[in-house]
Amino acid sequence: MDDAALDLSLDAAALTAQLVDFPSVSGSEKALADAIENALRALPHLTVDRHGNNVVARTHLGRSERVVLAGHIDTVPIAGNVPSRLDADGFLWGCGTSDMKSGVAVQLRIAATVPDPNRDLTFVFYDNEEVAAHLNGLGHIADAHPEWLAADFAVLLEPSDAQVEGGCQGTLRVHLRTTGERAHSARSWMGSNAVHAAAPVLARLAAYEPRRHVIDGLEYREGLNAVRIEGGVAGNVIPDACTVTVNFRYAPDRSPAEALEHVREVFADCGVAELVVDDESPGALPGLSHPAAAAFIEAVGGTPKPKFGWTDVSRFSALGVPAVNYGPGDPTLAHKRDERVRASLINDCEERLRAWLAG
Repeated sequence: MDDAALDLSLDAAALTAQLVDFPSVSGSEKALADAIENALRALPHLTVDRHGNNVVARTHLGRSERVVLAGHIDTVPIAGNVPSRLDADGFLWGCGTSDMKSGVAVQLRIAATVPDPNRDLTFVFYDNEEVAAHLNGLGHIADAHPEWLAADFAVLLEPSDAQVEGGCQGTLRVHLRTTGERAHSARSWMGSNAVHAAAPVLARLAAYEPRRHVIDGLEYREGLNAVRIEGGVAGNVIPDACTVTVNFRYAPDRSPAEALEHVREVFADCGVAELVVDDESPGALPGLSHPAAAAFIEAVGGTPKPKFGWTDVSRFSALGVPAVNYGPGDPTLAHKRDERVRASLINDCEERLRAWLAG
């Protein structure tokens, strides 16, 4: 598909299939970014800019309000689930169908078919969302061209099952390191086992009771979990080092500093030799009382839910732009080998956005 053109006349579900068939694992988005840029430059009502593999298109109609529709174009690694396929029950299968090429398809359809919206629109397509925060394309745009993202409200078309999801959790990943003394395993009493020294860390995690916290009527559930453990030298050597990687997903009322302090407190007496921050991104408060958010919720319907997971509504929040998550994908299927999306929901999501923007 590298040299293929996107057909924006397709319905949103068919366009999703075309997008899925452009493999774009994080770090390899150029071909898809090229196709998106070329398709948007053919639309005379939009001005198009590009920064790296990030494409931004805007209307300039002098409306009293500007809205951003944003989505990332990368996926997690393919798991034998490309090309896409549509089954007899109306589900479109494939890597990225849910997270989040169905949302990107809706963006492209709105860009192509709503040339005279009731609000000025900015469409943002960005790379490297599924990897470390410092690689995130939206962050690169915010640093290099913040004026491209200026708006009154933003909708991030992350998978939300076509329900508004407010805010997002913050995320913190740390390495907890324990140490020991290397020795021959036949004479273990002459050493000190660093893997065994990590046992209090694992016990503390197993006993941890995560907090639930309500903000703007939405209940956020936190989580503190080991996601990786590394240690050992050889089958006959007592290990002198061990690292437990822990991920803390926290409610957006905590700042990153408060989240880190909480993690330090949890493991304060567990014999950890070193705690190193590996990655962190702040959460975002729901902000559902903002007039633009309230109007959007009224237009698309449904009952707002909390966002479990981190999304780039956090970046928009940091820019002073209230934002919500709203997309056709099913968040429970994101990143799975059997990732899929109901095709009819993609088209429904497009029509609800069209009614809001063209009504």
